[in-house]
Amino acid sequence: MGSELINTNNSSAVSVLQQHNLGDVLQPMIREIHLFDSYVAGTTHLKDPSVLQEIKVNDSLTLQREDNRYDKNAILILTADKKKIGYVPEKDNIVFARLMDAGKILKAKITDIKPKDNYFTLINIGIYLVDL
Repeated sequence: MGSELINTNNSSAVSVLQQHNLGDVLQPMIREIHLFDSYVAGTTHLKDPSVLQEIKVNDSLTLQREDNRYDKNAILILTADKKKIGYVPEKDNIVFARLMDAGKILKAKITDIKPKDNYFTLINIGIYLVDL
């Protein structure tokens, strides 16, 4: 069983719990532990850059491991409706990839958005460990 499958199942379990009555009971027990501040890499390479017009500060983002031939520790950053906005920067991703591969649930939140020009938007994020 691959680590991506483990992570996907954990993320799905948390989102299912949060959307149902049992989630209301467990929500006070779920803690988000701030681990690190970073930014979203790869925003200039999006197939659909219109997603950058839809996001806002404080949005929760999903982190998902990706099988990537260029970076063995690649972590996708997705909006709540699963639209890709980029990646955790390669310089920051090794520890987070190891945590996710071990079955830990990580998420991100947008802390700032700064459009720089027509081709580049700087999106700052905080990365959190979801602890049950």
